[in-house]
Amino acid sequence: MHITRSMLRKHQGFTLIELMVVVVILGILATVAAINIMDRPSEARVVAAKNNIRTLVSALKLYRLDSGNYPSIEQGLQALVQKPETGAIPRNWKSGGYLEGSKVPKDPWGNDFQYLKPGLHGDIDVFSYGADGQAGGEGFDADIGNWNLD
Repeated sequence: MHITRSMLRKHQGFTLIELMVVVVILGILATVAAINIMDRPSEARVVAAKNNIRTLVSALKLYRLDSGNYPSIEQGLQALVQKPETGAIPRNWKSGGYLEGSKVPKDPWGNDFQYLKPGLHGDIDVFSYGADGQAGGEGFDADIGNWNLD
């Protein structure tokens, strides 16, 4: 059997340029995938904060139905898990509280949710300062409140 040079070239493998092109393409794909994955935890925290705010607002509305008004700023969100003993004592505070568990949840960044009565955006404001824990900000540092839940 006679083997020609062209037959040997077909079975020798890839050229260096072909390998370099594949490595560059894989590098670009890995970079794009990493950038997309890096933002996911931050997006998940924003979604969790919005869900917690919805839950707190619903609990505050139930508190208002039972008590006649929202908790004062001094009573705060703690009034949802423990019957207030100062200020306007609620008439019909629900035994066991208005939230599951015995404590008010923290925002996904580990900070307390903020509560204002009267609110700047309505009767009450429940909000998180976002990732930076400070008022204002943009992107993941922006404030998330019951007035901008989408």
